[in-house]
Amino acid sequence: MAATAFHQAIGTLQSHGHLNYSAFHQEFGNASMNLISKGIKVDFGLLRRGSYCSRERNLCAIKASTSQTSVFDPVLSPSNNTTNDSPKKSNEAALILIRHGESLWNEKNLFTGCVDVPLTKKGVEEAIEAGRRIANIPVDMIYTSALIRAQMTAMLAMTQHRRKKVPIIMHNESEQAKAWSKIFSEETKRQCIPVVTAWQLNERMYGELQGLNKQETADRYGKEQVHEWRRSYDIPPPNGESLEMCAQRAVAYFKEHIEPQLLSGKNVMIAAHGNSLRSIIMYLDKLTSQEVISLELSTGIPMLYILKEGKFMRRGSPVRPTEAGVYAYTKSLAVYRQKLDEMFQ
Repeated sequence: MAATAFHQAIGTLQSHGHLNYSAFHQEFGNASMNLISKGIKVDFGLLRRGSYCSRERNLCAIKASTSQTSVFDPVLSPSNNTTNDSPKKSNEAALILIRHGESLWNEKNLFTGCVDVPLTKKGVEEAIEAGRRIANIPVDMIYTSALIRAQMTAMLAMTQHRRKKVPIIMHNESEQAKAWSKIFSEETKRQCIPVVTAWQLNERMYGELQGLNKQETADRYGKEQVHEWRRSYDIPPPNGESLEMCAQRAVAYFKEHIEPQLLSGKNVMIAAHGNSLRSIIMYLDKLTSQEVISLELSTGIPMLYILKEGKFMRRGSPVRPTEAGVYAYTKSLAVYRQKLDEMFQ
């Protein structure tokens, strides 16, 4: 079903003309993130199936590897001056976070968690719009969860990127999988972006709530109890994960696998889920457990962070792609945009 949905999504792209890479003057909308507990509203933008995770995490057998040779663009990627994969600290790197678009169970108001549900038509459109918003931001590596809705979002978003590189899912689950998916052309490698899937970035596992209607569950157990399961930091639903448990695995993976890539100068996009991304943002913004439970992330709206001199800085939302100041967040991003303009004028 997931594979069928993905092919349908591609069909939607083609039928609506979304694969026309010459149309690069789309308008951007505004987005906002609320930290309700602090009363702060911050404008922002640029926010395969695999094993599922259980509360004890004993079913999470597949561990993604980032040891695959990087295929980032050494010419156009503003933070890199070498194709050497050895760790080398860079002055600057971009981090893009995207919560997946609307899923079929979102549409039906069902608890989804780690059930592998694809995007709706609206979710496909949200992913495409997210891609337009990041079309001028360099991407050297992509990380997604093991769930198809996050992977669809990443892949569909990249169809809109002006660099026109092809995202390729890395299959490191076995030696045979790596051998069978090997690319033998160095030139083709340079035109690809490695995509690493990791169960650690999966949505919070909702236990016995998965597949239940949210309203019916509230009617049965009471609104206060369901709100506690959904919005508390350390109280899990029956046989499920709390946000704290989700954060433990998501942040640990980010620190071990993704942050070193950023520190080496690679620009990274993460397409994942509300709770796994909230966990990562908690780490990036140094939020408290009380602040993170009030953090709301919109579907399909990218958020941009800049890692500079070892510190993560969240950037604002570009309103129009033609505004000179929008891409002058940093000198490197402005130079990257200029090179894209020169390539595709």
